Amino acid sequence: MSQHKVVVNTDVKQGTINKNIYGHFAEHLGRCIYEGFWVGEDSSIPNTNGIRNDVVEALKNINIPVLRWPGGCFADEYHWKDGVGPRENRKRMVNTHWGGVIENNHFGTHEFMMLCDMLETEPYICGNVGSGTIQEMSEWVEYMTFDGESPMANWRQENGREESWPLTYFGVGNENWGCGGNMRPQYYADLYRRFQTYVRNYGDNKIYRIAGGPNVDDYNWTEVLMREATDFMDGLSLHYYTIPGDFWLGKGSATDFPEDEWAITMQKAYHIQELIEKHSTIMDKYDPEKRVGLIIDEWGTWFDVEEGTNPGFLYQQNTIRDALVAGVSLNIFNDHNDRVQMANIAQTINVLQSMILTDEEKMILTPTYHVFEMYKVHQDAEKVALDLETDTLKAGDKEMPQITASASQNKEGKYHISLCNVDKDNEAEVTIDWRGAGLANVNGRVLTADEIDAHNTFENPDNIKPVEYQDFQVNDNQLTLQLPAKSVVVLSVEE
Repeated sequence: MSQHKVVVNTDVKQGTINKNIYGHFAEHLGRCIYEGFWVGEDSSIPNTNGIRNDVVEALKNINIPVLRWPGGCFADEYHWKDGVGPRENRKRMVNTHWGGVIENNHFGTHEFMMLCDMLETEPYICGNVGSGTIQEMSEWVEYMTFDGESPMANWRQENGREESWPLTYFGVGNENWGCGGNMRPQYYADLYRRFQTYVRNYGDNKIYRIAGGPNVDDYNWTEVLMREATDFMDGLSLHYYTIPGDFWLGKGSATDFPEDEWAITMQKAYHIQELIEKHSTIMDKYDPEKRVGLIIDEWGTWFDVEEGTNPGFLYQQNTIRDALVAGVSLNIFNDHNDRVQMANIAQTINVLQSMILTDEEKMILTPTYHVFEMYKVHQDAEKVALDLETDTLKAGDKEMPQITASASQNKEGKYHISLCNVDKDNEAEVTIDWRGAGLANVNGRVLTADEIDAHNTFENPDNIKPVEYQDFQVNDNQLTLQLPAKSVVVLSVEE
């Protein structure tokens, strides 16, 4: 068994870990909105004004800080006026991106804002640049945020909402290099400058404008956007999915995968580190003060859909492998808290790397959900400096650290350190030198499994869940941990 060493310098603080790094994404895709969040007031499934009670209760437990909606590719074919007013009068449309099914627009602006209120989360609205107009986007912002007398504010009141909603985060288009219009960066940069001009601040409401950023390693897109539009943006998005196979030829199964695909998946998840560093280097050239946030508003695993399900619904199971991808990614985001100011995992319910899966009235929590619940201690905490020496895990000619880690101190003075052992076969002995503070009280939780494809089902919903972790020793200011193979551990430390 290899030995790994971490040095935690508790007296060296490195800025706040923005709670929005633990954000989520809900698109009109498959069964994320309908059957996931929304069942309607007449459903036999317990709900409040049409929104599932069990889902709200579960998501409140992980402190969702921000929720992105309505897409995704759907955003650039979504016309918000179709989704307000009496539901029986709302326009029905075809969801051309996701399965060609009918979208009845029963879940629109009012319903989404109600959901955010119930979850006690901030809304992040993504506007339509691809097929929409400047006037349409401008009027949506006016409808939501203007408190005076105007056509849109008056219409909002007629539709049952007297006061405006507070709205901070607004994305000007989505994937405009692809499904959002197949644009060149120069063209989108000019469009962005134009559209964002009319995303106005009304009263005391201040909009944080997010420009549509690059696809994976399109560094030229970042270069052009930062060169042409830095002064007009507060954030720049980045999309990256962990796909062990080929996007077009076969992404691989969520559960029935060969053992060598484990290491490939871990290495591809870790690749986000390189992407953040390289895109940040370009951003630093135009924004050395790091005013513009890197917004990773789509990330997570993407596998082939489950057998027998609509291929346009992107429904996949969620295993201990997904849990490790989540833990590794969040540790990396925390580590880049100077530039990464938000991340939104795709997606919250029933789509891609979900928190929750539903089947009519039944609901289960995924291993990824449990990682977010364990890691919520990092939200808005002060990042604490650490140095890590660890072996590497190889996947072909690529490699990544076997152990990743992140440490923080919360407002109550308690420290937390999250550690991932990505080796599927071997446990790891980790020595932590705890400097600058004592180790008076240490406790922990661990998420792990015996099998690489272990997951929760509707028949066995608690197959994987966190349990108390005690496999460590404390000697003066040193911790010695035995991390199980394929495990996520979070320790809580009090002086």
